[in-house]
Amino acid sequence: MRRLLPFLILALVFSQGAEAKTRKPSKAEMAATEAKARLDAETAAVRSAAAAQVQAIQSLDDDPKGPQLDAVIVYNPNAAYEAALLAHTGRLQGKTVLIKDNVETRDFPTTAGSLALANNSTGRDAPLVTRIRADGGVILGKTNLSEWANIRSPMSSSGWSGVGGQTRNPYATDRSACGSSSGSGAAVAAGMAWGAVGTETDGSITCPASVGGIVGFKPTVGLISRTGIVPISHSQDTPGPMTMTVPDAALLLTVLAGSDARDPATREADARRSDYTLGIGSSSLRGVRIGVLTRQSGNHPGVNRVFDQAKQDLLAAGAILVPIDYDPPGEMFRDEGVVLYFELREDLNLYLGGLPGNPGVRTLSEVIMFNKNNALTELRWFGQETFVKADKPVDRVTYEKARANSLRLAGPEGVDKLLRDNRVAVLIAPTSGPAWPIDLVTGDHFIDVGAGSLAAIAGYPHLTVPMGQVEGLPVGISFIGPKWADKLVLDVGAAYERARTAPLPRPGFKRWGE
Repeated sequence: MRRLLPFLILALVFSQGAEAKTRKPSKAEMAATEAKARLDAETAAVRSAAAAQVQAIQSLDDDPKGPQLDAVIVYNPNAAYEAALLAHTGRLQGKTVLIKDNVETRDFPTTAGSLALANNSTGRDAPLVTRIRADGGVILGKTNLSEWANIRSPMSSSGWSGVGGQTRNPYATDRSACGSSSGSGAAVAAGMAWGAVGTETDGSITCPASVGGIVGFKPTVGLISRTGIVPISHSQDTPGPMTMTVPDAALLLTVLAGSDARDPATREADARRSDYTLGIGSSSLRGVRIGVLTRQSGNHPGVNRVFDQAKQDLLAAGAILVPIDYDPPGEMFRDEGVVLYFELREDLNLYLGGLPGNPGVRTLSEVIMFNKNNALTELRWFGQETFVKADKPVDRVTYEKARANSLRLAGPEGVDKLLRDNRVAVLIAPTSGPAWPIDLVTGDHFIDVGAGSLAAIAGYPHLTVPMGQVEGLPVGISFIGPKWADKLVLDVGAAYERARTAPLPRPGFKRWGE
């Protein structure tokens, strides 16, 4: 018996092992295994998306054999790894966001596209960048822009900067990406990021989004902090999201919005902000009265054809369209100019004077002198007439009168009156014409279409959504609403996006017509 004992013990061990192997896992164990597999798959998908976006930058922006869009100035090669770490963090969950290079980030210089600020490494994040990181977003890099946000000269070529070169439109590489958020728009259109941040003073988010076939949203001025952003005008400047869809723009806006003690314009932001994604997937146009700005449709037959189709889609979805014959007064634009000249000098001097380290320039006057001393690289294609004019002080009383008048004409007697008198919720018009050929010699060739200046001067929300194409070139439709009605505008735009029947083009990454 003693000799058999070790064998009996061994047999018992094998028997228990067999039972353990054949025991079915509990429901809790199965749920845990399934949850882990789901999390692993989600992490892998986030990592894969970020890796594909980095590869798109490398092939479409950097590769000499590619289209060389020059949309991105600098990028984070470790983005895929960081995205995987953040895959289950915050609202953004590892999504990548590109930042226009007039917005400070701690990891990259902030140049505004100018060689004068090529070494401007502040080592700090703008509050909007802090919000993105805190909510699970990955800062993928910095995008090219029209130098100094397109305020240097009226003869500029949108998308050109001394630092980043000439941004090209992904739909036709010999055509403009508009500006000044040209790189942000082109990068999103080309699949280089999930989303991007642009900035706008008058048209700088909405025009690049329109000609790039993406969604761009200029929110109410004061909803997102401007601290840490190279300024033009504290009256009109605002950052905003640029994405492929309206719900994505609503998500990014939800992350970006909020008060900042260093930006007095945002004092109401915390009270006004909301989760802009709530209900956006089921928003309806039924019974919504929409004002159609007929004069702002322009006379381009291709744009009018696409806009007519968009109006039919709105009607089919239950909207009520109200034609509005409106012609903005010329003094509104005149006084906007006075405001921008005055605030450019004041705001830019304040920003440059407060930069840490040794940025090289501390005043607008020093920027002008830098450009003169580096004329071959900075002034070859166009001058700095606006800078020179802005550097001559304007009487403050004249400025304050101009600001009050332009705000009154665009806001209370502009958008607000049009909405009230016609009993409509929002206003619509084409955002812009199709992209024009890049022309560094004579500058931009805009088509007189759209009503974006009304929203820009008033500081009201303005959304552009792709509505179709003209000869393969995207065009967008604008939705403009009253101050703080950002959610309403996004909901209406999202409902249109779902109702849209017009086919949208795809980027060809070739010259137009090839």
